[in-house]
Amino acid sequence: MSFVLLLLLTFFVISAVIAIWFGADTTRAYARITSNSTILSSPLGEIEFKRRGAGVPVLVVHGSGGGYDQGELIAQVILGEGFDWIAPSRFGYLRSTFREGATFDDQASAYAYLLNSLGLQKVAVVALSHGGPSALLFAVLYPERVSSLTLLSCGVASSSEASQEKANQKGDALTTIFKFEMLYWLVRTFLRKQLMRLMGVDGRVIVVLTTEQRTLVNQVIDYMAPAAARYAGVAFDNRAAMPNERVAAIRAPTLVVHATDDSLQLFHNAEYAADHIPGARLVSFKRGGHLLLAAELSTIQAEIRQFILAHAEKLGLETHVSSDA
Repeated sequence: MSFVLLLLLTFFVISAVIAIWFGADTTRAYARITSNSTILSSPLGEIEFKRRGAGVPVLVVHGSGGGYDQGELIAQVILGEGFDWIAPSRFGYLRSTFREGATFDDQASAYAYLLNSLGLQKVAVVALSHGGPSALLFAVLYPERVSSLTLLSCGVASSSEASQEKANQKGDALTTIFKFEMLYWLVRTFLRKQLMRLMGVDGRVIVVLTTEQRTLVNQVIDYMAPAAARYAGVAFDNRAAMPNERVAAIRAPTLVVHATDDSLQLFHNAEYAADHIPGARLVSFKRGGHLLLAAELSTIQAEIRQFILAHAEKLGLETHVSSDA
C-alpha cells in the first residue's frame, strides 16, 4: 500500500470516528433538553421554563450560552433545598422565541408574564453573567415584584476601557463558535482549556481547580450543548444595549458578586452596580474569573442563600429550609 493511500485511509477512518462521536454527543445533548421543560404561550412568544422545589420563590436567570438547563444547574448548586425556583430560557435560547427587534426590556416583561401565569407576585432574582441586563431591568420595571436581586458575574454597563475591547473580542469569538454545532463540539472536546480562557478564566485559575470545581466547570460547558439551539440568544446578548444608568432606579436589596480577574464580564460591571444601585453590597474575589461560581462555590452559596432568606423573611415569604440543605 502506497504512503498516499495509507494517508487517505487514515484520514477517512479518523473522519468517520469523529463524525460518529459528534453525532452521538449531539444526540445525547438534544435528548437532555427534550421533554424536561414547560412551554408557555405569551404575547411575547413562547416562553420555556422549568420549575422545581418548595419554599422561597426564586427566578433564576441564565447567562449567555445557557437556557433553562443552565438555570437549573445554578439553582441546584447555589440554592439547594428550601427554594421554589423558576428557570426560564431567555429569548432565542432552546425553545423560547426570539423576535427581531426584541430588547432586554421585553425579556423583563416576559418574566412578569411567566410569574403571573404561575401565580407568583414577588420573587427573589438570581442572575448569572449576561442574564444580568434583563434581571436588572426586571427590577427597574417591576420593583414591587423583586424581594432581592443577586448579580453573579453579571454584565451591567458598557465601558470605554481598553480592556473592554478585548472582552468584546472574546464575546464575538464565542458567538461565532455557537453558530456552528460542529465547531462548538470540536472546541469543547479538544480545546477545553482554551475555551475556558475564552470564557474569561485566567490559566492560573484553571490549573488549580479541584476535581469538584472542574466537574462543575465541565457541566457548565457541556450544558451549553447543543449550541445551535442557543445561537439566536447568544447573538442577541452580544449586541443588545446594556442597562447602564437605568440601574439607579432599582430599589430592591442587591448583592453583587464578582471576581476582579474576570476578563469576559469585567469587574467594571460590579463596581458600576455597587456605585449606582442604592444600598447595593459588593462581594469581590481576587481570583476565579468568569467561572467564579465554580472557584468559590461554598462561599458564594452561603452568601446568596443567606441574602435571599434575610430579605424573604422581612416580606413574610415562606423561608423553610430543610435540615439537609
